[in-house]
Amino acid sequence: MILAFAGGAENNDFLLQAAIFLGATAIAVPLFRKLKLGTILGFLGAGVLFGEYGIGLLAVEEGVFHVAELGVVLFLFVIGLELSLSRLWSLRRNIFGLGLAQMLVTGIAISLFLWMMDILPGNAAAIAGFALACSSTAFALSLLQERNELKTPYGVKSFSILLFQDIAVIPLLAAIPFAVGMSGVNPGDVMNGDMARDFEWQPLAWALVVLAIVVLVARYVLNPVFRLVAASGSREAFTATALFVVAATALLVASAGLSMALGAFVAGVMLAESSYRHQIEADIEPFRELLLGLFFIGVGMQLDVPVIIAQWVVILAAAIGLIVSKTAIIYGLSRLFGSRHSDAMRSGLTLSQGGEFAFVVLSLGAGEGLFGAEIATVLSAIVTISMVFTPVLAMLGARMATSRDEDVDMDGIEELTEMNETALIVGYGRMGQIVAQILNGAGVAVTAIDNDPVKIDRARRFGAKVYFGDATNIHLLLTAGANSADMVFLMMRDRAIMDDTVRTLKAHCPSIRIIARAYDRMHEIDLLDHDIDFVMRETFESSIVMAQKGLENLGFGDNRVRAMIAEFRQRDKDRLIAQQAGGPEAGKEKMVQPFEAADLE
Repeated sequence: MILAFAGGAENNDFLLQAAIFLGATAIAVPLFRKLKLGTILGFLGAGVLFGEYGIGLLAVEEGVFHVAELGVVLFLFVIGLELSLSRLWSLRRNIFGLGLAQMLVTGIAISLFLWMMDILPGNAAAIAGFALACSSTAFALSLLQERNELKTPYGVKSFSILLFQDIAVIPLLAAIPFAVGMSGVNPGDVMNGDMARDFEWQPLAWALVVLAIVVLVARYVLNPVFRLVAASGSREAFTATALFVVAATALLVASAGLSMALGAFVAGVMLAESSYRHQIEADIEPFRELLLGLFFIGVGMQLDVPVIIAQWVVILAAAIGLIVSKTAIIYGLSRLFGSRHSDAMRSGLTLSQGGEFAFVVLSLGAGEGLFGAEIATVLSAIVTISMVFTPVLAMLGARMATSRDEDVDMDGIEELTEMNETALIVGYGRMGQIVAQILNGAGVAVTAIDNDPVKIDRARRFGAKVYFGDATNIHLLLTAGANSADMVFLMMRDRAIMDDTVRTLKAHCPSIRIIARAYDRMHEIDLLDHDIDFVMRETFESSIVMAQKGLENLGFGDNRVRAMIAEFRQRDKDRLIAQQAGGPEAGKEKMVQPFEAADLE
């Protein structure tokens, strides 16, 4: 029973619901993460606990679910941001070969089972079957990242399968209204063309026009808009603009009768090559996670616990059947696409669970009347149980992996070669540009971040890959690849921003290697105290070169000059060590002592 504040006003009820939701998130998510079961199960568990069949603190409010649907919309927008055309092309064989094959074979197999066992009619079985064919992106990617296995051959193939599943979700969501319309359709009507004659083509034409508008606006209008907002220096305005773009796109597409998520996805893809995509993603991330969390809490609230308890044997058996069948299919297809036995087995076990989008599809399908409430509850419970098994199955896959190299996965190795040696440069000024040019020349994949829109536009005209963003924002750094980069170069001039960025990186990516630019001597000492791998004062080397050239022009011999420069470097190093221990005044006598090498001939 829901508690009420004094007065019982609707605002108080809303605040109470919000407070319970936030409290449930604060308790359930850390607990489930501690148990290594993932945040999604935490949200689902909170929904069950606080919902109608638990202690009853949360009520199923239709308005709340409308807000929660924005979480799905934001999720699809972020997926679109990550799917640049160049990225899709580099993994095309695995994505559109292995990924497509997995989706088709698994989806058709599950759909046929549901239909032949008379569990669902054909149209509903097709939607449910392909929904269950999807794996959990959140679970699988979290496991791969935690184990540093995204760059391994099996990690590349697993990621490619997940990527295609994310793409396939869009037409799957769009197909739900069509599947609802197919209920009760006579096959003879399809054959004799009655459906084609009765079909309303005007809404379809309008939908295509709306999608074309979204593509054109996203491609040619949004970049200048974000550039203008970024130039204002207001982070709040940038966040508001990003959220407005998602909301406006979703509403426009919904007005044409299409899925709001579809519009958000298209807008995201069009912005995937934008210089502002990392900052957009970083600003949206907290809203996305909270609203998506609200959606999953709602799914948990709607789970009919008495039905699950009554059918627990069927649900457990079905979950095991889902895991076994998906493992077998993914294993077989991975072997067909060149994976070793151990890699294919690990891919199968890692991706054997049902995915979070099954909850989305089943919930939307139930809302549209495609599924009955009871069957949607049972299928959601099957997905949930399969998710619970995921960490254990991934651990089993790691133990089963052998060192046998009887059939080397050359396709995976080729992909790894492209993905190795990556660097993130924060600050694309004069030093950052020189560092980037040298790294690019050496074949290192470089991503750069800067907060100056003018500088970014200039760099992009010369072919540099530079993104707009606030370097102190951990979400931005992570989306730009800080947690997976082989090296991070901090090249910004602003000392305060540099210090904040160092603290942020060290707190969230403690093992990352960092090379940093120091403003002056004392700044270098401060950075060294933070265990930075290498620090260089911005004027140090240029000053040494100028002094060296000056001595040569004054008539000092080459050997003598080199010896004095070497002695100066050692003195400077010794003085830095002394200053770290004894403060700025320590070692100052070394500044005025004559060089021993000065007497050399």
